[in-house]
Amino acid sequence: MRPFTYERASDALGAVQAAAATPGAKFLGGGTNLLDLMKLDIEQPAHLIDVSRLPLAELAETVGGGLRIGAMTTGSQVAADARVRTRYPVLAEALVAGGSPQLRNKATTGGNLLQRTRCAYFYDTTKPCNKREPGSGCGALDGLNRNAAILGASSACIATHPSDMAVALVALGARVETLSPDGRPRAFPIEELHRLPGETPHIETHLIPGELITAVVLPPPPEGGQRYRKARDRASFAAGLASVAVAGGRVALGAVAHKPWRAVDAEAALAAGASPQDAMAAELEAASDNGLNGFKITLTARLGAAAISEAKGTAR
Repeated sequence: MRPFTYERASDALGAVQAAAATPGAKFLGGGTNLLDLMKLDIEQPAHLIDVSRLPLAELAETVGGGLRIGAMTTGSQVAADARVRTRYPVLAEALVAGGSPQLRNKATTGGNLLQRTRCAYFYDTTKPCNKREPGSGCGALDGLNRNAAILGASSACIATHPSDMAVALVALGARVETLSPDGRPRAFPIEELHRLPGETPHIETHLIPGELITAVVLPPPPEGGQRYRKARDRASFAAGLASVAVAGGRVALGAVAHKPWRAVDAEAALAAGASPQDAMAAELEAASDNGLNGFKITLTARLGAAAISEAKGTAR
């Protein structure tokens, strides 16, 4: 363990200002991902700013009929909320699929969005990884890449984003609210939060240094059914192989790209009257594999078609 300093933030503005003013600072919420990475010497923050006690843990109705989820709400709080279960069941299903009750009790909404990949080469400090050490190469390209991306990857990185919650939020058309170090709030679609790898896979989001996620805002529930489906090797302590979130006419895919993947081609095909199978075929036309992960193309196609069909069956 490397030495680091620690402070407990008393307000959000003080937290972002401290982060911007301190090189190597990291926000600490539930710590379910960050602390593990620190123990493995992958994350090496010089300073931790504890934001877990900030008053950002409220689930509140919005004027337009949506729901505002504070960044410090836990996965358990969100998944158990009656409004989420009845109006946004795809989100509740994704949260339950995303981790054990113990993890959901601790992990926060903001931290969930910012968790890092589960790629084995990212976790193994003896192997090259452009995400962990820019310029070192990508060991997964010619290595054990069974869990690697099939969409949006680059020659610099084929890792996938691990969040289940983020996939459901993309399907729901959620927005992210943040606070910048200069004190100005910002809001933008969640689809704009994460980046594809390109040549800089270590830059994972469009957040500016010191910017803090304060809330996620859900629009009114969409018309039509909702469903979340996930496939993985075992029911716990295993990264997802593929996942699908359906919310009305929107579809998002997980564990197949460097970010939650909005399936716009599938959505367009469905709107034009295509079958679920044909819609998924249209979305995955551009998918590619690196050898061991080719099965994920077929798996995602079948999983997506099943989720779309099931969502249509639950539509009111």
